[in-house]
Amino acid sequence: MGSGRPGRGWWVIGVFFVLAFLPTVGYQVTRDNHPTWVKVVLVAGVVCYGLGYLVLPVLLDKASDRGRVALCTGLLVLGIAVVFGAGLDYTAILVYATALVAIILPIPLVLALDGGVILVFGVILTITGHLGDDWGTLVTLVSVSMSVGFIGQLARTVRALRAAKDEIATLAAADERARVARDLHDLLGHSLTTITVKAGLARRVLESSGDLDRALVEVREVEDLSRQAMQDVRATVSGYREVALSVELVGARAALRAANVTAEFPHAVDTVRPDLRTPFGYVLREAVTNVLRHSGATRCEVRLGETWLEITDNGRGGVPGSGNGLSGLRERLAEVGGTVDAGPMPDGGFRVSASVACLPS
Repeated sequence: MGSGRPGRGWWVIGVFFVLAFLPTVGYQVTRDNHPTWVKVVLVAGVVCYGLGYLVLPVLLDKASDRGRVALCTGLLVLGIAVVFGAGLDYTAILVYATALVAIILPIPLVLALDGGVILVFGVILTITGHLGDDWGTLVTLVSVSMSVGFIGQLARTVRALRAAKDEIATLAAADERARVARDLHDLLGHSLTTITVKAGLARRVLESSGDLDRALVEVREVEDLSRQAMQDVRATVSGYREVALSVELVGARAALRAANVTAEFPHAVDTVRPDLRTPFGYVLREAVTNVLRHSGATRCEVRLGETWLEITDNGRGGVPGSGNGLSGLRERLAEVGGTVDAGPMPDGGFRVSASVACLPS
């Protein structure tokens, strides 16, 4: 149940009501023609009514939904008892109880409680013939209850909007962290694997043949890859980096060649739907990284279609489907309505495929 809570301004009004208005009511009660014991009870009722008006907002913090309704109902009943005991001339003091109920409880309960009180007094005033004399008091009860009820509803709406805004900000921050983590995993996994392969190739060249020129070529490529990786990391963190399938094909071919893996790749990506080239670029990068890291393959083949991509190798298999890389790929493809499958092939080797369902024209 949504419930409002009076702020500091309400306490100022409440203190003014208790110190300025209720003492006058209590004094007038002692001046009326009532037995002494009735006056004592009525004054005690007025005091309890004022204290309840001040204490009720504090009690509501720890009260359940039913407790809030019970406390508000109790304050209204106490106010009605004082009015009935002292006389209908004191009906105006109910304005404070009905206003407090209106700002604390949701509109349906306000209509039930405050509406019930107003209806009862309207009937009583009509039956006793005092409706004409006390018409202004009844109108005040109705208008104040409605006005404060709308204010309470507005306050609850504002609090709900603030909570929703905070929740949206939290979710946005979490999504951004997930994006950066996913992109860095894909980026650094591929770049560091390629750098490792080329550095190993340069070492083997130096150890086996001492071909300094060939080794220097590989080292320069390692240097270039390191610089590119640094630039990509900065761009990824800033959110400005996009992966291009055509670029990934070129980079994958060079990385596989350095690892002595035969690459059977298409020469163009024109057949792939433009909006799928970026997610397919991530799939290609992750699949080739796994070929270099885990498979021990000597051949890797890539096939492309308008809405599908397939990477196969003749190695001993890639990482399990629950790995971070493949999980990230599944998230990326899900954003465009696609799926990723990965697993060993019946005749040996490993296969990674991505596909997006074609929308009906």
